[in-house]
Amino acid sequence: MTNRASFPVAALVALASLAGVVASGDDPATDPKVAARNKMVQQHLIERGIKNEAVLNAFRTVPRHKFLPPGSVRHAYDDESIQIGEGQTITAPYEVAFMTELLQLKPTDKVYEVGTGSGYQSAILSRIVKDVYSIEIHAPLGKRAAEVHKELGYSNIHTKIGDGYAGWPDAAPFDAIVVTCAPSKVPPPLIEQLKEGGRMAIPLGSQFDQRIHLMVKKDGKMVDQVYRSTLFVPMTGKAQKEAKEGAKP
Repeated sequence: MTNRASFPVAALVALASLAGVVASGDDPATDPKVAARNKMVQQHLIERGIKNEAVLNAFRTVPRHKFLPPGSVRHAYDDESIQIGEGQTITAPYEVAFMTELLQLKPTDKVYEVGTGSGYQSAILSRIVKDVYSIEIHAPLGKRAAEVHKELGYSNIHTKIGDGYAGWPDAAPFDAIVVTCAPSKVPPPLIEQLKEGGRMAIPLGSQFDQRIHLMVKKDGKMVDQVYRSTLFVPMTGKAQKEAKEGAKP
């Protein structure tokens, strides 16, 4: 009979952590980026107030450098947004962590993301929740992100090309929604496809005047809490068309 108490709890925790790293496609024994990721987490996330351990562990394991154009890899673990083509950027790590932590995610959650972009945000989410559904309007970016997800073995990320404004009705309702581009107002389909009690993290505003909002669905209505200033690329497609029409005299 095995005495379970004889195996140290600390060792179990270490093994679990190691398993998470290996699952991300990087062996900590050979990956030279592990130290850079740990430094990023400490300096840019923990020291700036990110506390959720599931979020922090996701950032320790997901290889951000895999989601960048080759010429930008040296900046992968700096806290900055980086151009990825099609007029889009990969969001700075702190911004990704801040919005992810706001969602208070659970392992059983199903999350919808508007704007796959590089694929990094959906990769972070995939290490925390059961399933991630992500839509990208720019086909070259969406296809590349899907390839990187496949390379890393992130099989719980589901992607497609399209306008994220419409949501993903076949997969709805969602426990949480994160929007990684800035519309002037919340697209109604996203509210409809969010579960009762669900949470949405979204940047709202004009190009140079945006705030991060956390919206919680209660009795079918969105209860809004406004957080920090931010700067995301504008949401294109139908949201952009509506914003232009609304600005006409």
